[in-house]
Amino acid sequence: MTSNLSALCFDANDPHRLAGFWAGVLGWKTADDPRGDAIALLPNDDTGFRIRFLPTQEEKSGPNQMHFDLTSASLEGQEQTVARALELGGRHIDIGQLPEEGQVVLADPEGNEFCVIEPGNNFLADCGFIGALSSDGSQQVGYFWSEALGWPLVWDQDQETAIRSPHGGPKISWGGPPLRPRTGKNRLHFDLTPGVDGDQQAEVDRLVSLGATRLDLGQGEVSWVAMADPDGNEFCVLNPR
Repeated sequence: MTSNLSALCFDANDPHRLAGFWAGVLGWKTADDPRGDAIALLPNDDTGFRIRFLPTQEEKSGPNQMHFDLTSASLEGQEQTVARALELGGRHIDIGQLPEEGQVVLADPEGNEFCVIEPGNNFLADCGFIGALSSDGSQQVGYFWSEALGWPLVWDQDQETAIRSPHGGPKISWGGPPLRPRTGKNRLHFDLTPGVDGDQQAEVDRLVSLGATRLDLGQGEVSWVAMADPDGNEFCVLNPR
């Protein structure tokens, strides 16, 4: 059994505004979400998972553990993506990138970092517009997510790892040590659903056997189970029934 990656979730102070920004950047359609105060975007390519925007009162603190790497087919295409993001409310940010580096580093209206990658990037050569979810994380956590999702490792070198669905879509990569100190709950997290038989408890038990832990976030009686991967990054296992 493996989990399915159902959604990438953003904690958002203004879910509708943030969804509008990313809908404009990605060209995806918005959709109703089971939570009435949340909003979702549906992929129009092989990404394979939706993006959900969940309301929170917490303000962002520190760099995100995970960010998008958006691909470009040409320098003109890269410039167009950057211009579109800026028009929608994004902004340039400095995270210490060097002048000779080809990627453009931006932040969305709530400060979530993302990169628009230059054309000719070999690592993302056969990926779609969302080339990767680039993450701060250990080699161990890359192995965990490979087993959790049933996605093969496509990179494993110098403690850097990356996985990708056999069906295509973005890679998920982890940069290895040194890891940044955690500054509280992550702004982004995964929603998983159990595999073929849909047994939530069995899947939770399997993920624990792989190194995950259950979390008490004060969520009370809910249909989903809050968990953390071996690096302490939160995720949820949904009940598909």
